[in-house]
Amino acid sequence: MNLFVVLGVFVLILGVLLLLDRWQRRIADLERARIVSEMELAERQGTRTPISQHPQIDVETCIGCGSCIAACPEEDVLGLVDGVARVIHGARCVGHGLCETACPVAAVKVGLGDLAHRPDLPVLSESLETSVPGIHIAGELAGFGLIRNAVAQGVQAIEAIASLLERDGAARDRLPDVLIAGSGPAGLAAALAAIERGLTYALIDEYDTAGTIRKYPRRKLTLTGRLELPLHGPVRGTEFLKEELIEFIEKDIIARFRLRVRTGVKLLGVERTRDGLVSKTSAGSIVSRRVILALGRRGTPRKLGVPGEDSEKVLYRLIDASSYERSRVLVVGGGDSAVEAAVALAGERGNQVTLSYRRQDFFRLKKRNEDRIRELARAGRVRILFESEVSSVETDSAQLRVKEGGIERTVEIPNDAVFVLAGGEPPQELLRRIGVRLHGDAAPTLEAAHTGGSA
Repeated sequence: MNLFVVLGVFVLILGVLLLLDRWQRRIADLERARIVSEMELAERQGTRTPISQHPQIDVETCIGCGSCIAACPEEDVLGLVDGVARVIHGARCVGHGLCETACPVAAVKVGLGDLAHRPDLPVLSESLETSVPGIHIAGELAGFGLIRNAVAQGVQAIEAIASLLERDGAARDRLPDVLIAGSGPAGLAAALAAIERGLTYALIDEYDTAGTIRKYPRRKLTLTGRLELPLHGPVRGTEFLKEELIEFIEKDIIARFRLRVRTGVKLLGVERTRDGLVSKTSAGSIVSRRVILALGRRGTPRKLGVPGEDSEKVLYRLIDASSYERSRVLVVGGGDSAVEAAVALAGERGNQVTLSYRRQDFFRLKKRNEDRIRELARAGRVRILFESEVSSVETDSAQLRVKEGGIERTVEIPNDAVFVLAGGEPPQELLRRIGVRLHGDAAPTLEAAHTGGSA
């Protein structure tokens, strides 16, 4: 072959490689700029800082393959910056742990990290026991979201209680071994584990069985991960629609194993007496040897405190959006629950949906929810009123104070129903009344520390 032809081919190949390299560098630069811009947005929106479990990345081990990013079901929780995975929107992480499983070099660990000592989280021992002997906490209230974590902690708490009761030689009488407050995944798992270990239990819930799951919008996809429940064994499937998960809980768990759940019973406090732990509830007192608080973190729904709020049309949770058609609906709140409710209501025939939020823009909102609500707003199917607050609820409308351009005016919003989904009064005050120490509380005195211990 002619030398000049060979050289020509070599130069051509070299040129193509250089162009490919430049093209790849350009793509990398654009992606880095996008990630940095997204990080700045996360800082402004308040979604950069995690609020629960989140990926913690060992930058020395990370090889920048992007497997963790591809595995994450949420959007822009992680991104690559300078060849290393970084947390972008930490608040969007819901703790699925798929990133940890996907990482080929074990550089990702999902957990609470420094958040384990968040000031609003209770101080817990390895057995999930609080600073009050005999009272344990499992599930969201301990700072861990996700169904599989709640199940694991419910079982863990029962295992610890069973060992302690066996060690202490507890008398076998009519006194329940454990009161479980909350019938969500943690509480139900604890009840199953109690039966498996031969413990007697009492199970109560302020609302209904399945806890937070019932508050999900209709047909919400829920990722449970691989679950194994006491008595039941492995659960088939890792993805359930809300309705499928509730049906599984009602038929395959509660009915099959004949769990006794007292619903509509609110826990008001717990006191230690000579007879045991006395849990004061809205239905009277329950005495037990141990208590598991599986209450979740939503607490009592936060109310507006305005005239007319006691109207029957004012509701604090959306059970089924399909119950509303051709309705004028006002949704109050700007978090994921409020936005998901507004989206669900806007999807029903003939509804006119208004979303009222007190902030200037959405804050700590999942990207998927933000995209959907903004798209509906652009399509005219949802009206969003930022910097607005309800001042009163009337028979057929609600009065809102709305700021526009720094000027406040009153706007009347006709409506048939008002959903107040502005979060809840967290159960921290209940914990403090019981005597449970939170990380943000002052450390106990030396004398108080010496009076602690397990019962």
